[in-house]
Amino acid sequence: MGGFFGTVLNRPCVQDLFYGIDYHSHLGTKRAGMATHDGERFHRSIHDIENTYFRTKFSDELDKYLGNRGIGVISDTDAQPIIVNSHLGKFAICTVAKINNMDELVDHCLENKQHFAELSMGFTNPTELVALLITQGEDFVDGIKNVYNKVKGSCSMLILTEDGIIAARDYYGRTPIVIGKNDDGYVLASESHSYINLDYATCYSIGPGEIVKVTLDGVQQLLAPSPKKQVCSFLWIYYGFPASDYEGVNVEEARYNEGREMGKQDYIDLDYVSAIPDSGIGMALGYSNVRKIAYMRGVVKYTPTWSRSFMPVNQSQREHVAKMKLIPNRALLEGKKVAFCDDSIVRGTQLRDNVKMLYDYGAKEVHVRISCPPLLFGCPFLNFSASKNVLELITRRCIKEMEGDDNRNIEKYCDPTTPEYANLVELLRKHVGVDSLKFNTLESVVRAIGLPKCDLCTHCFDGSSYGH
Repeated sequence: MGGFFGTVLNRPCVQDLFYGIDYHSHLGTKRAGMATHDGERFHRSIHDIENTYFRTKFSDELDKYLGNRGIGVISDTDAQPIIVNSHLGKFAICTVAKINNMDELVDHCLENKQHFAELSMGFTNPTELVALLITQGEDFVDGIKNVYNKVKGSCSMLILTEDGIIAARDYYGRTPIVIGKNDDGYVLASESHSYINLDYATCYSIGPGEIVKVTLDGVQQLLAPSPKKQVCSFLWIYYGFPASDYEGVNVEEARYNEGREMGKQDYIDLDYVSAIPDSGIGMALGYSNVRKIAYMRGVVKYTPTWSRSFMPVNQSQREHVAKMKLIPNRALLEGKKVAFCDDSIVRGTQLRDNVKMLYDYGAKEVHVRISCPPLLFGCPFLNFSASKNVLELITRRCIKEMEGDDNRNIEKYCDPTTPEYANLVELLRKHVGVDSLKFNTLESVVRAIGLPKCDLCTHCFDGSSYGH
């Protein structure tokens, strides 16, 4: 995925920009970049962050970022921000995007006699593609609408111009953009928690498809929001930082509610409730409180050196890191019946390994509770799970094992009232190797978040989301 941050201030912006970007480190693991404008020219650098923290890569060069306005990004994909000189003027741009029709759009730009300069390992940079689509417009709004019309997938962006920042949220609002304000000016962010410690307060949440321009004079709407909304529900389940709010709904509160929803319909005998940290903690607390069963940390995450901010992209290495950073607490596990709350099951390998570790350290019974429904569809809108093939999902492999075809009767496996769904959960339980396994229903997740189902993207659970 990825996250970005921007500043429009009446003073040098580099410190706020630096720390604001850093607070998006949980969203990206591959590339990071910063760009500022000093009234005359742009200043930019991009670094690889696969093997280190964002801060360590940029802290020694902060003196080079001159100016009161800037943007930056942490990404799982391309090197950005990029700087463009066009008939619209000079601008820097960063995106949070997934473009499914890259080849088609690259051919379209080449046929338009445009060229690409930001090749990375021989591949077109998606952010440069977005920039070229923008420059096909008569002005920035026309160009961004061109992006909305042509990109299949999703795209939100910040554009640093010579007099402010233009922000455009994905047409269906799948990824958020919020604006904070204080006496020094404005900041723009993917995550609202990113500016709390910088002493900004949220003053505006950009709507789906809305385009605004932010200067020291204020927030100017350039294009009204789209009437349709499909915010990624996984922001509240996994991606989002606990202190962030989206659409006025706090992440930790939603996770707590997911735990309550699960606890209301679960009666298994337990000694205590624990979590697979970090995203399972809120759910575990909600589950614990509604069932009036103690919450204890049967597994603890070692945070000083095993941070997700430089988790490797290679899947086998990711699994190794996931194992190494979770330390079982034998004193709490031995002879106990424990429910472990987790956000989701994607490939199933990490959870299976974690479960084996729990039994190895003496757990009598292990019961896994998942805050969302089974993941049955790949995500065409964000880079969730980095899956290249739907068969990377353990659910689809199980369906293929039972049906001979991973797509046969798929609608029945989405319905928690069917025998097919029950058979899927039982096979997943056997694959993971636990005493019991239970998922929240989609209706429970919608209640926990508190927004109408039609305002949420739930495609990975039921294949339902519209748009391209």
